[in-house]
Amino acid sequence: MQHGSQGQPIRSDRPVGAVFVFREKAKLLDGEAVRRALSRIAHEIIERHKGSEQLALIGIRSRGAVVAKRLAAEIEAIERSNIPVGVLDITLYRDDLSRIAPNPVLHATEIPFDISNLHLVLVDDVLFTGRTVRAALDALIDLGRPTSIQLAVLVDRGHRELPIRADYVGKNVPTSVKERVEVRLKELDGLDEVVIEESAEAANG
Repeated sequence: MQHGSQGQPIRSDRPVGAVFVFREKAKLLDGEAVRRALSRIAHEIIERHKGSEQLALIGIRSRGAVVAKRLAAEIEAIERSNIPVGVLDITLYRDDLSRIAPNPVLHATEIPFDISNLHLVLVDDVLFTGRTVRAALDALIDLGRPTSIQLAVLVDRGHRELPIRADYVGKNVPTSVKERVEVRLKELDGLDEVVIEESAEAANG
């Protein structure tokens, strides 16, 4: 079963082993638009917290971690203070783990500070069903007792299956469940952009 950049399985009635071909349908954000969205989120975080005291960012691996580091850099440039940044791997906390792969690859969670009594901003690239965020919340609570946890995402594409809402959103995008949102970042993909892709089958339908 394939997975989009937001980590959710792409469901299909095709038999196992079928090849899925996706093509770009529309570009949502180019590099400059990504930069502006992250800058706006950083300013909103500072405004809501009245500064950066006791603030830390936790990015969900892998693209959420990149977004978190960029947001931290934006906040640090404005506040002239160091913002702790951690990276969270939520693989073992997923409720669809058995459907991802027989032997899912585990990565290290890298949070080199105590999260207790901090105001945490959990960061991901795309918010979809909410199940990834739910798993991340479970993982964080196992690590400590933060004062508060908020959620920041670059793109909210809708189709929530759980009562989870982002506090900070770069762009809200209505999508079909048959589409997928691809976030590409320079650190991992060589360029910054966000596009909607649809299956060739849907495009020809």
